[in-house]
Amino acid sequence: MSNPILVDTLRGDVVENRHRGAIAVCDPAGNQVHCWGDTDTLVYPRSAIKPLQALPLVESGAADHFELSQAELALACSSHSAEPKHTETVHEWLKRIGLDDDALECGAHAPQHDKTAAALIEKHQQPGRIHNNCSGKHTGMLTTARFLGEPTRGYIEREHPAQQRWFDALGDMAGVDMRRLPWSYDGCGIPVIAMPLRSMASAFARVAVPDDLPAERASAVDRITTAIAQNPFMVAGSGRLCTEIMQLTGRRVIVKTGAGGVYTAALREKGLGIALKIDDGTREAAEVALLAVLNHLGALNDDELEALAARRRMPIRNTRDLVTGHRQPAAIWSKN
Repeated sequence: MSNPILVDTLRGDVVENRHRGAIAVCDPAGNQVHCWGDTDTLVYPRSAIKPLQALPLVESGAADHFELSQAELALACSSHSAEPKHTETVHEWLKRIGLDDDALECGAHAPQHDKTAAALIEKHQQPGRIHNNCSGKHTGMLTTARFLGEPTRGYIEREHPAQQRWFDALGDMAGVDMRRLPWSYDGCGIPVIAMPLRSMASAFARVAVPDDLPAERASAVDRITTAIAQNPFMVAGSGRLCTEIMQLTGRRVIVKTGAGGVYTAALREKGLGIALKIDDGTREAAEVALLAVLNHLGALNDDELEALAARRRMPIRNTRDLVTGHRQPAAIWSKN
């Protein structure tokens, strides 16, 4: 059975594209309390699990040893836009652990922030690895490897302890054996493992309510979510939905995007975790779907919904900056 249509793209008053997808909403016990579509099919979570990949950074003692700031912890969970505050923080952090930008094994790409990318072009500078949106996560992995005396060269390889640690942390939180699941390489070079949306949502429900976790894990979760909530800019950047939601809600709604139309969320007051995937991978459709499910669950108050109104019904502009249509929640949301 096909996944339901979650988001429509209209040109004028006519639906031009329909975006199917699936969403799992789970409680900390792993019960699926709401679902749309097939939540058992394996999907790649991409960057949407970065807050869980950062757990070993705290639990190992590396974060304390190198006296990481809250902003740096948030950056370890980020898909940042490579604005100056992001890259300067990564550069200084690497310097403090005795490494430089060349230690990063993620590839280079242009900053996602248009003004920053334009500034590099004006200066005739090529983007470096530090501009990769995952450079904060990679620096976190390097930090743990340095603290534990492990080789830093090759830290992105599947068998390196830096990768094996987050397999275990994510597997514990999601209730799955990550080593038995299919895998490939993510955009930044580290392994990416396919897993069910239901398992991802269960993991983020335990982020929302870590009460039943072992004390060390619960403390690490609390520290990471506090850092993210206090530094939402470091998690994404200017004009990014993750940043905008958490600037409004703080720790109440922790959200994280991933490439390929994926989002996760931890709803602290509701005690729920969310994982969603848009089948065609459209980022903008995933944003509309995320806001639709947050609204459906009552996770946002009226002021927050108003502040995000343009995101919930997203205008589409042409090259002359004229509004030609919009993306909006599909009819399914009015039936639930």
